[in-house]
Amino acid sequence: MSHLLLLLAAIGLDRIVGDPPWLWRRLPHPVVIFGKAIDLFEKPLNRSTFTAEGRRLNGVVTILLLLSASAAVGLVLSRLFDHLGPIGMVLEVIVVAVFLAQKSLGDHVQAVADGLQQEGLEGGRRAVAMIVGRDPKTLDEAGVSRAAIESLSENFADGVVAPAFWYAIAGLPGILAYKMLNTADSMIGHKNERFLDFGWASARLDDLANWPAARLSAGFIALAAATRLGAGAGRRSLSAALRDSGLHRSPNSGWPEAAMAGALDLQLAGPRVYGGVRVSEPMMHAGGRDNAGPGDILRGIRLFYTACAVMAALISMTWLTIRLL
Repeated sequence: MSHLLLLLAAIGLDRIVGDPPWLWRRLPHPVVIFGKAIDLFEKPLNRSTFTAEGRRLNGVVTILLLLSASAAVGLVLSRLFDHLGPIGMVLEVIVVAVFLAQKSLGDHVQAVADGLQQEGLEGGRRAVAMIVGRDPKTLDEAGVSRAAIESLSENFADGVVAPAFWYAIAGLPGILAYKMLNTADSMIGHKNERFLDFGWASARLDDLANWPAARLSAGFIALAAATRLGAGAGRRSLSAALRDSGLHRSPNSGWPEAAMAGALDLQLAGPRVYGGVRVSEPMMHAGGRDNAGPGDILRGIRLFYTACAVMAALISMTWLTIRLL
């Protein structure tokens, strides 16, 4: 279980360095490479001339091949790093940190608060358009703030907790396979005419892979709320997650979002507009405040980083427990 110590180091490195733009301007990010690999399969195997059943079968084969290839690359890297001793450990920490989104997520959400505070509504809309898919022109200040907090909560689960979980469970093969699956879901897992069949397997497997992380993330947020805002906020956060998580259209995203809604005593989710189409959903933590603002975004960011620290503490305790057994 020494890789748990490497995971802790990677979490620390990602918190400090994040995704430096200067590096990824010179080198392709691994997720970009994953995306190109997905495109290589999607373009020839998802043609409209195929039947729906054929496209679905092609999608199943595609994601299984991509996951197998990703896990194989992870296994090769793991064996290589094992042979390199301390240098290999450093390289593994760097690789794991690349697949965590702790600092980059916090920075992107911070930019929304900064935009609202420095440039008003238009500044907030421009910044939030970088992290959410809904139409920013339909959002007022409260809508922009809620969208930023929802994105922060949801991506805490699949951008931080899930990759850390799969690395803890299965090392480099686990985290590479997870990131390939998550990338595939974001690219082809949409329920539109083009991807409904071909992306079916990717979407279902991504739901399965994120199941444990979504629920863990809600617990981390509740513990963070109890630590930073008091026991009452922690109980409210956990209660909201247990009560309202099922109101979300996703089987997983509702858990961290509802937990954050309860922690901040703020309404989240509800009706929104994507590409001109209105999506009606009930509010999570409907009894909370509806007047969100940049101050709530900043409170959410502080809770997010505290939740990341709670996760790191749990990893530390797990490693120590294993050492003592």
